[in-house]
Amino acid sequence: MKKALVLGGTGGSGKAIAEELVRRKIPTVILGRYQTSLVKLAAEWGNPKDLELVVGDVFSPETLIPYFEKADVVFQAANVSYQEMEAKLLLIGKSVMEAAEKTGKKIVFVDGVYVYGKNPGYPVEEDYPYFAHTKKGKIKVEFAKMIFSGIWKKAKPLIVRLPDYYGPTSKLAYLNPTLDGLALGKLGIFFGSLKPKREYVYLPDAAKMIVEIALQEKSFGGNWNIPGAMISGNEIVRIAETHLGRKSKVISLGRFTVTLLGIFDSFLREVVEIMYLMEDPLQLSGRKYTETIGPIPRTSFEDGIAETLDFIRKRSSVK
Repeated sequence: MKKALVLGGTGGSGKAIAEELVRRKIPTVILGRYQTSLVKLAAEWGNPKDLELVVGDVFSPETLIPYFEKADVVFQAANVSYQEMEAKLLLIGKSVMEAAEKTGKKIVFVDGVYVYGKNPGYPVEEDYPYFAHTKKGKIKVEFAKMIFSGIWKKAKPLIVRLPDYYGPTSKLAYLNPTLDGLALGKLGIFFGSLKPKREYVYLPDAAKMIVEIALQEKSFGGNWNIPGAMISGNEIVRIAETHLGRKSKVISLGRFTVTLLGIFDSFLREVVEIMYLMEDPLQLSGRKYTETIGPIPRTSFEDGIAETLDFIRKRSSVK
């Protein structure tokens, strides 16, 4: 890979991917919406010489095409909020695919697990059927079908599917209000029960896997799971307390509470329908990755949580 383009490179997963590309000294262009966010990110990394920053609109193929032409691989990590998903997700996908089609580029879409629906009782592999039963899941299915549609003749897409994630670059993940509260000595909020184990992937590990997949020519044209590991909310809290050296307060928000709060909060209103993943968690299989690419990078929860908590505290002290 001689040059990469990351769309949405200042967001959680996009920033982690861009950081991994820069770490590997692959010339990288980050396209974002706001100049101030891009400049802040580059300064945080010491303004690496192989990093280029551009402001652009992912909804405009004409804006994207000049940058696509200069890249070997494009990573699409720009996202929309839950509230905007129905109106905007397919528009982003079509815009990005049109630019990839015009330029004949390889493109990696970063997505989640809503397409698989409910937990079947065993780790889900990439050929598992789309059993989405929620509004957002069904939109994601249409999104995936559009990406792999036969109307595209030159574009070479793939989709990587991540479970819940955490890490220093994470911004809007479900563990953010938990780890933010723990790190800053405030009340932590955990979505769902603290008892069942759920799958989380450490974003720097996910970024390593995503870049490794993108480096393989044979990867394009299908789905790839990015597996994490299972851990309960109670175990996360215990690891955090051990690292911080103090007791913490965390409350769990169940379906009833989230539904009630959703009357007043549009984001929480949208969260209700995907709480099935918190009540009966789905797990991704990593068999395809290990058999095709190699060992799965697995930072221990002790190290990943400690690094994330330290980053949050450092970020807070800088403000």
